[in-house]
Amino acid sequence: MAIPVEKVAGPRRQNKAEFQWSADQAPADFHERLFELEERGELVVQRVDTEYMEVPVKYGRTKKVPIGHTWHHKSCGQCGHIPGYSTSIFWVNRKLGIEYEDPRDQTSCTAWNYYASATSNAAAQAAVAMRNFAAAYETGRFPIIHCGTSFGHYKEVRHEILAHDHLREEVRRVMDALGKPLVLPEEMVHYSEWFYAMRHEIARHQVRDFSKIAVTVHPACHYYKLVEGDAIYDPEVYGGQRTAIVSGVAEALGAEVRDYSTWFDCCGFGFRHILVQRDFTRSFATQRKIKRMKEEADPDVTLTHDTGCVTTLDKSQFAARAQDPSFATIPVLSEAQFAALAMGAHPYLVCQLHWHAADYKPLLEKMGIDHEKCWAEFEEATARLERGEQQYLTWEDTDV
Repeated sequence: MAIPVEKVAGPRRQNKAEFQWSADQAPADFHERLFELEERGELVVQRVDTEYMEVPVKYGRTKKVPIGHTWHHKSCGQCGHIPGYSTSIFWVNRKLGIEYEDPRDQTSCTAWNYYASATSNAAAQAAVAMRNFAAAYETGRFPIIHCGTSFGHYKEVRHEILAHDHLREEVRRVMDALGKPLVLPEEMVHYSEWFYAMRHEIARHQVRDFSKIAVTVHPACHYYKLVEGDAIYDPEVYGGQRTAIVSGVAEALGAEVRDYSTWFDCCGFGFRHILVQRDFTRSFATQRKIKRMKEEADPDVTLTHDTGCVTTLDKSQFAARAQDPSFATIPVLSEAQFAALAMGAHPYLVCQLHWHAADYKPLLEKMGIDHEKCWAEFEEATARLERGEQQYLTWEDTDV
């Protein structure tokens, strides 16, 4: 059953005009091919068969975003470098009383092979995606993808699977060997689309005032530049000329979204060159993104919605500070962490901001959060683990 999405005015800028998509510009709707192949018995389509929000995507189409009964495809980079990212996603779900599954039967999407090293092949990459979708399908829950890289990669895999008979046959042989069905979900859903769809419900549970918080937004390349027709565009946000995904959430929470000239640029991560030309990555992230944001918008925080973007924009700033001690840093968060903080999440037990490199303490102070008190609470929690009083922290320790 579709749940109507409440409309509110979003941030505006001076655009040429609001976009009006024509039928000539719109690519073919992949759903037609998807359901055709299902009818022929070549694959299984996992439907969005629980309550969902219908959100606007490019070319005037809509997309179903399930509210609950979801299977969360985690991000290797989040779990390894920004653990407060995924815990914030789960904490918000729990705070809203929404049921989900944090699976153990999941592999990496291996998109690093695809985007960085070129050491894999189409059938292997597609088989990894299909295996993860089958794992979700077997639980009866719909997959929600945490990583923007995985999201973009899986959309491209879907395109290839639907387009090429020989690839489907190769992947089917792999899935047969695993004893799993060849499954594609009806929609490819990124976690940030869930936050966008649920933004007004999140705002209803907001306990901290963000009306004095200014933000800049970095939209992740792998979210909206790959298979662009499957990303959220709302005419209420920038006249529909940019993806609405993070700006809509920040605006719903009462923050001021400020514009800057290099919003379209990559964060600097870029995959291959972060491995072989890391200084270029750091220079691009700080000079082309952070410095421009600071000079043009002077935000309290910059928000993004992908693993690599948070990591690169946050953890590159030390290099600029080392070269120029006067370099003005900006804290970097995911919108999931931002939303969790708005709802009262603990900055360390839940959002784990101590894993972040750029100074976030002035932001917490502006949010009305006593970070010294919160740090003392975090130290006491970890001391209980050291004393053997607890084996690990539980969700009850985080007030959900």
